[in-house]
Amino acid sequence: MKIEKSKIVEALSRVKDPQTGQDIVTMNMVESLEIDGLNVSFTLALSSLDSPSKSKMNFACMEAIMYVYPEANVHVHNTLKEDNAAANNTLPHVKNIIAVASGKGGVGKSTVAVNLALGLKALGAKVVLIDADLYGPSMPTMLGLQGQRPKVKDVYGQAKIEPLKYEGIQVMSMGFIIEPEQAVVLRGPRLAGVIRQFFNDCLWEQLDYMIVDLPPGTGDVQLTLVQTVPVTGTIMVTTPQEVALADAIKGMNMFLLPSVNVPILGVVENMSWFTPAELPNNKYHIFGKGGGKKLAKMSNSVLLGQVPIVQSIREAGDNGKPAILGDEPIVKNAFMEVAKNTLRQIAVRNELKNPTQRVNVKM
Repeated sequence: MKIEKSKIVEALSRVKDPQTGQDIVTMNMVESLEIDGLNVSFTLALSSLDSPSKSKMNFACMEAIMYVYPEANVHVHNTLKEDNAAANNTLPHVKNIIAVASGKGGVGKSTVAVNLALGLKALGAKVVLIDADLYGPSMPTMLGLQGQRPKVKDVYGQAKIEPLKYEGIQVMSMGFIIEPEQAVVLRGPRLAGVIRQFFNDCLWEQLDYMIVDLPPGTGDVQLTLVQTVPVTGTIMVTTPQEVALADAIKGMNMFLLPSVNVPILGVVENMSWFTPAELPNNKYHIFGKGGGKKLAKMSNSVLLGQVPIVQSIREAGDNGKPAILGDEPIVKNAFMEVAKNTLRQIAVRNELKNPTQRVNVKM
């Protein structure tokens, strides 16, 4: 009997990494694979040699190979991943983590986050959407997923959450865990625990972009985010008016603190003007002008786009079908412009700046 290397690799691709939920071949965890007669040996690269799942993964590899070749003698060695960045990254299979933030509530941050995620998906990217607004989770309503619950899957003794899906995008929200009328009453440590669980205990696919919809302000959720994962950059959402701009500046400055150091990718100005459906060429600047440009200039970033007040945007969010999926050209074009400009700014950021590091200091 001749053992084929391709079949060994295929067998090992059925073994999952409990940290990410991805197979160990895709995650480049299989090293130095050698075949000598009936002897099969390889090294399994782990992010931690103290992992409680180490033995279970070793046995899972042996079982997978011996299922194909029962007479094989399988030898599994363990080593620490040489790529320290990947080893220390909670989500090594996620290329970019983008926070969508605002200084105050009511500026349409969640609407921007949802439509941005779907816009990136339409441009061919693999995208995930996390609703980190634990006190006011709106994703179940905006995506028409009310009442649905994520499943829990056992991965080598570790309970992992399988996020829900909408239009090919994985989605996780506090609203999938609690009842719609239930009030979320959590102190800081519990809030932090939930956020960490969203990142550490969900089975996220290999991704280009993870969009994180943050609550307003600069509280526990924001701090937990930057302490848990390396955030590629932040998109600030504001309306043109001075009151919203004043709060957005505070939110922006939190990410620009030397101890946090998360770049601002750009600004989305929401509710820029009112355009009646029957008068698509008319613009009424109800909340004033220029807030988005001012914030972009102050953050040394760019204005990613301006989204008008159109009735169909509100209706789309209430009906569970985001506006970017509709047929309203003004709305669709506005959100697609934001998505295209976001892709451009992420590429520039990754070319010119070093990867963001997780915040290790207590704040």
